[in-house]
Amino acid sequence: MKHALSVTRQQNFAAWYQEVISEADLAEESGVRGCMVIRPWGYGMWERIQKLMDAEIKKAGVENCYFPLFIPLSFFEKEADHVEGFAKEMAVVTHHRLVGDGKGKLIPDPESKLEEPLVVRPTSETVIGAAMSRWVQSWRDLPLLVNQWANVVRWEMRTRMFLRTSEFLWQEGHTAHVDREDAMKETMRALEMYRAFAEGPLAMPVVAGEKPENERFPGAVATYSIEAIMQDGKALQAGTSHYLGTGFAEASGIKYQDKEGGQQFAHTTSWGVSTRMIGGVIMTHGDDDGLRCPPQIAPWQIVIVPMLRDDDGDAAVLDYCRELWKELGALSAFGEPVRVLLDTKAAKASNKRWAWVKKGAPIIVEVGPRDVSEGKAAVLRRDRLYKDDGKLATAFTLRGDLVSSAAAVLEEIQATLHSEAKARLEANIARDVTDLAAHFKGDEAKFAGWVEVQWARPTGAVLDKIVEQLKTLKLTMRNSPLDAAPVDGKCFFTGEPAAERILIGRTY
Repeated sequence: MKHALSVTRQQNFAAWYQEVISEADLAEESGVRGCMVIRPWGYGMWERIQKLMDAEIKKAGVENCYFPLFIPLSFFEKEADHVEGFAKEMAVVTHHRLVGDGKGKLIPDPESKLEEPLVVRPTSETVIGAAMSRWVQSWRDLPLLVNQWANVVRWEMRTRMFLRTSEFLWQEGHTAHVDREDAMKETMRALEMYRAFAEGPLAMPVVAGEKPENERFPGAVATYSIEAIMQDGKALQAGTSHYLGTGFAEASGIKYQDKEGGQQFAHTTSWGVSTRMIGGVIMTHGDDDGLRCPPQIAPWQIVIVPMLRDDDGDAAVLDYCRELWKELGALSAFGEPVRVLLDTKAAKASNKRWAWVKKGAPIIVEVGPRDVSEGKAAVLRRDRLYKDDGKLATAFTLRGDLVSSAAAVLEEIQATLHSEAKARLEANIARDVTDLAAHFKGDEAKFAGWVEVQWARPTGAVLDKIVEQLKTLKLTMRNSPLDAAPVDGKCFFTGEPAAERILIGRTY
C-alpha cells in the first residue's frame, strides 16, 4: 500500500505532523519565528470551531466584546502570581516610533520611549478586570459574563505549528459572580462545554478533571482541563477553565454592594480554547495519507471532482456535476446545510483527488464521462480510504443513492472517527503500573500513553519533589479525572492514604 505522505506516524511522528500541515495546506511559516500563516483550509476549520463554539457560549448567556491588544505593565504588577507566571513569555512595547540610524537601518527613536511599557496581550484577566471594576457596582450587576475572540502573544522558545506558537488565536471567557458557589458553577459549565465540544464536533475524546496545584493558571484558586491523547501517546491540554477566587477582583477593584449594603469583592473565572484544537484534530485523526477532518468542522464536507479530458465531453460532465452539487447542497447534516464544493480547477483529476485526501475532505466524489452516461459517481470516504487488498475503496454509486445517503454517511464518518479515537484513549491508560521509569523507558515506550495512579494530593515541598522526580522522566501530571473510580489505596508517591486518582504522561 503506497501512502500519500513520505513519512509515516510510526517512523517519525513529529515529521509526519509537520508534513500533514504542509501537504493539507493548513499553515506555513511566516518569516517571524513562532508565528504562522494559517491557510484557507486551516482557517476554515477554525471558522467552523468559532461558529459552533460561539453558539454554545451565547447559549449560556455570555456576551461577546473586545479588549485592547496592548495592556499597561502596571496592570499585571497588581497580581503578583499572574505577572510571575507570564513574565518570561511577555512581548513588550517600549517605543512608539522608529528613526533612521544613518546607515540604512531603522532603530527605536530614543525620544519616543513610552512612559509605561505596554505588554502585547498574553491573556486578558488584568485589562478585563479593570473594565469590570467600572461595570460592577451592585449585586444587581452580577453575574457579569463576557467573552472575546482574539489573538494573544506568548513568547515561546520551542514552537510547533498550532500546538505552541508565539501568536495564536483563541476565545477567552471572563466572568464575575457574587460568591464562590456561583463562580464555581460557571467554571464547571465552561469545562463541560469544552468536553462536549471536543467529543462532539471535534470527535476527539478527552478526560475532564482538575489540574494539580503546580499546573494551575497563575493566580488561580483551581484550574480544570480537558486532556486528549494523541496517536503517539502524548497528552494535549485542549482547553482550560479557571476559578480565580477573589484574587483578581482584589487586584483590580471589582467590588459590589451586597443586598445588606456592604461592600464585597466579586468571585471571577476565566476559560479558553485556542487554535491548538486544530493540532489536536490532526494528531487524533490523521493517518499516513494526511488529515482526516471530522465532518462537523470540515470547511467542505463533500468535494466533487469532475474528470475532464479537454474534449467535447467535458461540458456534459460539468453539467452533471453542477446538478449533483445542487442536490447535495440542498441536504442537511448535523442540523446545518451540507457544505459542498465543485472543484473545477485546471488540474489533473487524480492530483486533485489526492490533494483532497491530504486535506481530509470527508467525502470525495469523482465524475467522469462514463459515470454521466450510467447515472453514477465514484465515491471515496476519507475514513475508509482502502480495501483489505490495499486498493482505494472507491464505491461506484448511483446518483440517487449518493444523494439519499450522503447526510447519513457524513454523520457516520463523524461517529466512526470518535469511536476509533475513544478506543485508543481507553486502551492507552495503564492502571497497574508500579514503576514509572520502567514503563516509560526505551523505544518500546515511545507510544506509552498515560498512567493513572492514586495520590494524596500533597502540597509544598512534597509536591515539588514529586514534580522534579517526574521531570527527570519527562513526565507531567495531567489532571485528576472527575469521573475516576473512588480511591481504595495509598498514594503512589508518598504512601499516605490516597485522596484521588491522577493521570501522568508525556505532553505537548
